[in-house]
Amino acid sequence: MFILLTVAIAPGLALFSYFYLRKQIAKEPSRTLFHTFIYGAIMTFPIMFIQHVFEEENIFSEYFIRNVIFTSGLEEFFKWLILLIAIYRHVEFEDAYDGILYGASVSLGFATVENIIYLLAFGADVAFMRALLPVSSHALFGVVMGYYFGRAKFAVESNINKYLFLALLAPYCLHFMYNGIFAINALSQYLIIPFMLFLWWFGLTRVKYAHMFAMQQFRRKTKTMTK
Repeated sequence: MFILLTVAIAPGLALFSYFYLRKQIAKEPSRTLFHTFIYGAIMTFPIMFIQHVFEEENIFSEYFIRNVIFTSGLEEFFKWLILLIAIYRHVEFEDAYDGILYGASVSLGFATVENIIYLLAFGADVAFMRALLPVSSHALFGVVMGYYFGRAKFAVESNINKYLFLALLAPYCLHFMYNGIFAINALSQYLIIPFMLFLWWFGLTRVKYAHMFAMQQFRRKTKTMTK
């Protein structure tokens, strides 16, 4: 059991450590990030409950509507809502790159609990593919969401709502495409590799842009303090 839990948790910690260590300015307080991770972990259960109720009531009988349109939207909306309510106005959200860290943290909290449940049900044989696909994809959805939260946090007032909307829309579209690929059984194994390469490229470019924007903020703040 201990080994299985370690295997389930390790991918999320490894991915988060990667994004955390890329920040070259002041490191974000670990307690706040840990709380965000816990929020993401806790939200797994209401999401699973809602999915179970909808499935039992057969509200969406079509597989595509249930597993692609609805599930993608439900999961990304909960992540977005947590970041909006608990993190967006937090005093420790200090620069654009913090959005990347908080977005990755809430997503990996969800992905880690989901991974634990999945491995307990199906065993460690699927651990590698789970780490390579669902866990890393959730992390990157969170990175994209966090990027737009970071832009909204430090945007002029007229652009705030636009970036907050993109913080929900962009990861939803990516999640929609990810789940949609697996809905095409015959072609999924051929489409998932190029999609994951694209997702990593897209996510890492958001990381790069967020870091550049944070550095610009840091330089402006430094100049102001030295005047």
